[in-house]
Amino acid sequence: MQTHLAAEFQASPDGQAAEAILRKCVHCGFCTATCPTYQLLGDELDGPRGRIYLIKQVLEGATPTRATQQHLDRCLTCRNCESTCPSGVQYGHLVDIGRRIVEEKVERPAKERAVRWLLKEGLNSPLFGTAMALGRAVRPLLPGTLKDKVPGAKHPRASQWPQREHPRKVLMLMGCVQPAMLPNINSATARVLDACGIQTLVADEAGCCGAIREHLNDHAGGLADMKRNIDAWWPHVAGLSGHGAVEAIVMNASGCGVTVKDYGHALAHDPDYADKAARISALTRDVSELLPDLLPTLKSKLGQRRVSAAQGVTLGYHPPCTLQHGQKLKGGVEAAFRDLGLNIATTQDSHLCCGSAGTYSVLQPELSHQLRDDKLGHLAELKPAVILSGNIGCIQHLQSGTATPVKHWVEWLDEALA
Repeated sequence: MQTHLAAEFQASPDGQAAEAILRKCVHCGFCTATCPTYQLLGDELDGPRGRIYLIKQVLEGATPTRATQQHLDRCLTCRNCESTCPSGVQYGHLVDIGRRIVEEKVERPAKERAVRWLLKEGLNSPLFGTAMALGRAVRPLLPGTLKDKVPGAKHPRASQWPQREHPRKVLMLMGCVQPAMLPNINSATARVLDACGIQTLVADEAGCCGAIREHLNDHAGGLADMKRNIDAWWPHVAGLSGHGAVEAIVMNASGCGVTVKDYGHALAHDPDYADKAARISALTRDVSELLPDLLPTLKSKLGQRRVSAAQGVTLGYHPPCTLQHGQKLKGGVEAAFRDLGLNIATTQDSHLCCGSAGTYSVLQPELSHQLRDDKLGHLAELKPAVILSGNIGCIQHLQSGTATPVKHWVEWLDEALA
């Protein structure tokens, strides 16, 4: 794609990065076939190719409008288009740049600004846990949109963290909302790793991975979150914490994982953090990437009796977009569960987004619920006893539309081991 950047973008890092991405696009349109919002709305401007043209026009000097902003807002950033693209267009990075530029040039209505501010500050607030506890207490009285975001009672083992020490150690990001919403995911991860001889460490100073602020166009705030996490993790990475150097930084929320793996890109131009950020990204692993190494121990720990008891049960699996398209990790969970002798199944539309997409389900509820209900309809055809996934956003979003239990696959393993 030919480009002629406006003067204000020619020398900027964002302009240069965007131009390199744009020049790879060959207008083929393969991306539209796998774009969830294009499938729902049928509007070229609500598909990747159309959004690429909108961003190109702005970079070439066209004045963005409120309509431009809305078309970019409606993108889930699921990055399914990247998996489909034969030219390797890095659409995710491009749409982030486009949104930042349009945000600076188009003023949002006051109500939208308020909601977005509440999301980026509220979800990162120390008071979020208190608010979630209160929400659980009055959950039956909440309006539907809020009730969807408040899980039921906490898992009884959520606070049971293993105490054994092991020579093998990993760091784990607890996350910003996960400890308050679904804390058992973190403790279950630590228990499964403990059963396999790996100790899980946590840096208390680490918090949100930066995705919430970044996706709400608070670029400076997102970078600040990333730097705080790097500072918190660095003693463990450099072997200065008293525990020795960790072998990996483990993520059990794929939305966080795809962001942390991108720290090296996000901070590439920061002289104080570029090298450290690249090292952090290189060490980061989704917990599913550990499964091949864990399988021999899991097989012996589970035992044939427990596996046989589960063989007649179908486990429905929804692979998060941030795992399969963002991190390019496909089939790992399914292969490991099948190797354990378990019946795990995915849907025909497993490549499509469930509609959660971080704060998208709050900001675009109508589209989000349409995608959720389509996904649940296909999952129901599998007649699963439980639906498994690998990202807290997907898990809570899907659970809000079905009576079938939805949980993290690591929680299922933890329960089987117990």
